[in-house]
Amino acid sequence: MFKRHRKSSKTSAEAEQEKGAPKARTAEKPAKVKKAAPAAPKRPGARGWSGRGGGASLLVQMADEYRGTSVQVCGLWPFAAGAGAPMVGVPLGRSLTTGATVCCDPISWFQRANLISNPSAFVLGLPGLGKSTIVRRMALGLAGYGVQPLVLGDLKPDYVDLIEALGGQVISLGRGLGHLNVLDPGEARAAADRLTGKARSQVIADAHGRRLTMVSSLLTIVRSAPPTDREETILDRALKVLDDRHEGVPVLPDLLKVIQDAPEEVRHVALDRGSMDRYREITEHLEASLIGLTGGGRLGEIFSAPTTTPMKLDRPVVFDVSSIDDSETDLQAAVLLACWSNGFASVNVAHALADAGLEPRRHYYVVMDELWRALRVGRGLVDRVDSLSRLNRQYGVGTTMITHTMSDLMALPSEEDRAKARGLVERSGMVICGGLPEAEMGMLNAAVRMSRAEQRLLASWQDPPAWDAAAGREGTRPGLGKFLAKVGGRPGIPLRVSLTRAEAAVHDTNKRWHETSRIGGGTAPAEVG
Repeated sequence: MFKRHRKSSKTSAEAEQEKGAPKARTAEKPAKVKKAAPAAPKRPGARGWSGRGGGASLLVQMADEYRGTSVQVCGLWPFAAGAGAPMVGVPLGRSLTTGATVCCDPISWFQRANLISNPSAFVLGLPGLGKSTIVRRMALGLAGYGVQPLVLGDLKPDYVDLIEALGGQVISLGRGLGHLNVLDPGEARAAADRLTGKARSQVIADAHGRRLTMVSSLLTIVRSAPPTDREETILDRALKVLDDRHEGVPVLPDLLKVIQDAPEEVRHVALDRGSMDRYREITEHLEASLIGLTGGGRLGEIFSAPTTTPMKLDRPVVFDVSSIDDSETDLQAAVLLACWSNGFASVNVAHALADAGLEPRRHYYVVMDELWRALRVGRGLVDRVDSLSRLNRQYGVGTTMITHTMSDLMALPSEEDRAKARGLVERSGMVICGGLPEAEMGMLNAAVRMSRAEQRLLASWQDPPAWDAAAGREGTRPGLGKFLAKVGGRPGIPLRVSLTRAEAAVHDTNKRWHETSRIGGGTAPAEVG
């Protein structure tokens, strides 16, 4: 108001004079007026317009979902965004397509998520690509969930450090290291004393059947052929006589002595017709094979002496058989079968005690590595493994079988064994594949359906790495740690296993290569003469 009053008090002459005069520069620039930012447009929320008259919804209806094959809904394929992997189970790594975390293990997908009908997995892949690593990750994660890992035969060893880190039990077997008595009922005898009625008789019968099966398996390895029906009947009756007459835990030499003593019960099932000479003739081949098991031979004395270290049921366990040389294939297969039999027998006893309320319920994760070694030794051994794979749900265990390629299973001598070996893959709840040769895809596709894209992916992972010219060595193999998890005919989940720092020590299988050889390490060789 004051400025406006002073302007109006000037005369017209003074105003004209000021208008024509030059303007004086001022030290300060006039302040710029900030323009107001345009108001953001209003948008509805997730449930619609809020406020009076907006009509916001209190409940968002689920969208209708439809399922169809790629032929029926070909116009919608490929989808803009695929379904994510289930977040149930042990975290293995990240998906190679989405980068999302992939969780997977046979027990969680069977028990907690009902994604598979059988708590088992079959792992295939060429050597050096990380098959044992992914299985160790599953074992470690399941141990955190309260599941006891059981590694029934570690040939390298790959699992000893992990089991030791978990506070488990390491049982060493080999020539001069330890013995595993195949006639030892283990915890079955002590469990039978605590049980009553049907449960007690079932535990006793199971222990008897397992001992008979294990003796027959050892005879199959020694002869490269299974025993005859008559010989198995003689062994069955001899074991019952041995249990009635022997005090303590018997061993194979005791079984041999029962057959040589020719008790009336054994002679009756041998059908000797009252002739001792005929009995000797019938049992001669059986006695010779048992002598080979008790007196050294190819299988040594590992199975003919009392068990050195009994297996415990309340902690993780690994049977370390790495001292057995790879050239002793028969001994390796025999030890693996004995470890599998002993492990499943202990699991059966643990569940019998839990069913009776005498022990807490425990679930077990059984790892059966280097499966091909046991299957190739003798005809009929695939039946022993086949029976285990069919009963894992009843045993309350999750199993993982590991081998290199389908060719390992298809190399069995008879077509019957090859069909049963292929059935091990077909019945598995999930199949986890690493890098495989292109020639394997036909046999693999016959057992588990693979798309062409998945086959090309697996074949690319088995390629050798590129040369590192600067360092003079090969780089990292392209398929290292990469796997494809398949469940039935569903699209596979490609993933890469990632290890933490805490796991690095227990996943190191190249310890003997860390230290440089001391021979010829830069010193000049001594002159001769």
